[in-house]
Amino acid sequence: VQLAESGGGSVQAGGSLKLSCAGDTVSSNRYRMGWFRQAPGKAREGVAAIYWSAGRTYYSDSVKGRFTISQDNAKETVYLQMNSLKPEDTAMYYCAADPDPYGGFWDRQSKYHYWGQGTQVTVS
Repeated sequence: VQLAESGGGSVQAGGSLKLSCAGDTVSSNRYRMGWFRQAPGKAREGVAAIYWSAGRTYYSDSVKGRFTISQDNAKETVYLQMNSLKPEDTAMYYCAADPDPYGGFWDRQSKYHYWGQGTQVTVS
């Protein structure tokens, strides 16, 4: 299983970015797909997740109302639309796949068996 993120970059506060995560786990619809981020000197944290087959999405409180996660099975891609970006959103963003979408909390990182290499988001 391989996941590849793209779409990161530098943006001013209040701006928007759309991250993409491509991988064959997306179209299988057996995985919960998540986005996590890690800022310098901080622990990695969950940002959002989607279990498309169940119509479920999950968001951390810090991004709720600003970020939107979505999935396009035909393109085998999960997206993270990020609006109203803040400097505190600066981090490396990772895509991950959870093969047990019905068990445990969506942001428990140990549940995600497959991870991408990350894409950097910088908000100034």
